[in-house]
Amino acid sequence: MENPSGKDEQAPGLPASGLPASGELAGGRAQPKTDKSEATRALILETAMRLFQERGYEKTTMRAIATEAGVSVGSAYYYFSAKEFLIQGFYDRMTYEHAADARIRMAHTRDFAERLQITIESWIDTAAPYHEFSAQFFRTAADPTSSLSPFSDESHPARATAVELFRDVLQGSELAPKLDAELVELLPDVLWLHLMVVVLYWVFDRTPDTERTREFVRRSTPLVGRLINLSRYRVFRPLVRDAKGLIQDFVLPSIGKGLVK
Repeated sequence: MENPSGKDEQAPGLPASGLPASGELAGGRAQPKTDKSEATRALILETAMRLFQERGYEKTTMRAIATEAGVSVGSAYYYFSAKEFLIQGFYDRMTYEHAADARIRMAHTRDFAERLQITIESWIDTAAPYHEFSAQFFRTAADPTSSLSPFSDESHPARATAVELFRDVLQGSELAPKLDAELVELLPDVLWLHLMVVVLYWVFDRTPDTERTREFVRRSTPLVGRLINLSRYRVFRPLVRDAKGLIQDFVLPSIGKGLVK
């Protein structure tokens, strides 16, 4: 519920953590069990996204979302136990849509660099409708303690979907059988981190159709492909082992559950 200051409080009937005791998705999103409940959940999410665009994230309350969606405040809290979990629901849905679209687009090629570029361009196209208000969320998501951070435990479902997509990018390519098995296991996580760099650039890109981001992808992706391809050669193995050690020791441990092997 909202208090007089307009900030969201713990939902009624929920434990102190603010999360439902059972029947939930990771991050406190209630798991729909029927077509009707799935439709209600989708309606709440769509309404929230519209109000975030119109009013801004900070000024939009759960009560306002419930009123606009034509549901009770309790129902809104049943599906999303706090306002930030609406963003998590948005992440979940967009990541699923991106994965489905990218797999269709890259089905015709086994060239690794091409598959990688197709996948990242697919993300840009999938996210395009939300670009205008993406910066509103970035301030919160950039906080390492925020559940909205892409590195948080709460973001694990969307992150796991994305990492699995990058695993398909690699495994479906002609390059995978030529690489060290340990590197093949690690690369999907690294490629997801590469996407996060692109996302950061995209958030602040104000060129028409985010053309600078698209050009960045067009120029950087072949470079990534060549660097990974070079790892096959014996002369580069010491560098590859050093890079793997740095990533495993310092990068992956800082990410929420599900990525550390």
